[in-house]
Amino acid sequence: MSVETMSITERLEKCYTGVVHDVMRGMGLRDFTLPPELRPIMPEKPMAGPAFTILGKVDPTADAHETLLAWTGLLSKAPAGSVWVSQPNDRVVAHMGELSAETLKDKGVRGCVADGFVRDVNFLLEIGFQSWSRGFTPRDIVGWWLPAATDVDIRIGDVVIEPGDYMLGDRDGLIRVPSAIIEEVIEKAEAAITTENKVRTAILGGTDPQQAYLKYGKF
Repeated sequence: MSVETMSITERLEKCYTGVVHDVMRGMGLRDFTLPPELRPIMPEKPMAGPAFTILGKVDPTADAHETLLAWTGLLSKAPAGSVWVSQPNDRVVAHMGELSAETLKDKGVRGCVADGFVRDVNFLLEIGFQSWSRGFTPRDIVGWWLPAATDVDIRIGDVVIEPGDYMLGDRDGLIRVPSAIIEEVIEKAEAAITTENKVRTAILGGTDPQQAYLKYGKF
């Protein structure tokens, strides 16, 4: 990851989803909040980075070797500094586990989002690999699932995620920030956080909340 991209990722990760959401809503954007059923295994740990997108398909005719060869090839493609974002089109098997997470973390991948299930959660917690999913299952992909494409547009809920779009997740949820406007969104979010701090200080100092809102234009 370049120094410029790393700076963007670090700045975005210091923002929180609520303020970034409000900024994007104020810019007239829609359909950028991922389904609330997607939850992180470490709610206290924010996650941000550009998306490495994966599209998958169920294929019960695939044999064990085929599925594992395709899966390990997929791990090899994930770039350092990215967030693994998968639309597996499956709610049966796990789409992240211990060895895969170890591999990705060692490569510098910042975490994963799977619109499905993950497994080996105790190990993922132990190594600190942030993983978003709809739940857990011990069942793996072997003989069941194959990747169909990478670095393509995918849809999770109402949100279309393009390769390189930025993901931001925290305890409140997950949002997608289009790569074309990432710097503008971060700058506005940072400014909004500064204003919120002024509002907070004013209220704690005894200012009426409505008066604080009228003065600063934010609440």
